[in-house]
Amino acid sequence: MATPTTATTEAPSGESKFPPFQSQYYPSQFVWLALSFLLLYVLMSKLALPRIDSILAARSKRIEEDIATAQRFKERSEAAHAAYEKALADARSRAQGIANETREREAATAEQTNKRLEAELHERLAAAEKSIAATRAAAMGNVSAIATDAATAIVERLIGRAPERQQVQAALSGGGKS
Repeated sequence: MATPTTATTEAPSGESKFPPFQSQYYPSQFVWLALSFLLLYVLMSKLALPRIDSILAARSKRIEEDIATAQRFKERSEAAHAAYEKALADARSRAQGIANETREREAATAEQTNKRLEAELHERLAAAEKSIAATRAAAMGNVSAIATDAATAIVERLIGRAPERQQVQAALSGGGKS
């Protein structure tokens, strides 16, 4: 028995091949291919490519402008930063100068205060020394009177009667005999 033919395994009998693959149609296909290519080339070169070129040129120009603008901003920023650093250095310098000036002024004021206080202390010391000398002189002036009174009291206690004041003073000064 014979196996029946199916459409999936063989070409049906009596039908022709696929037209593009038949050699009699090749010249017309080449003509249409050339016309289509030529038409597509003209459309691309006259319409699409100039538009794409203008878009790319605009983008390139915008990118260059943005880069130039960014560069200007960077230069301004660097200039502002340099100005800031200079102002900061100037401010530090002025602050250091003010601090030094204030320190010197306060040192001079402290020196004047120290001199004034030393002068006051010397005056008080001189007054105290004068007071001590006066008190010492007064005390020394009273020593003979106290010694006379003490000697009189001692002699009166020993002998029972008080000696005369002139005799006690003469005895204390070393000139008299009792």
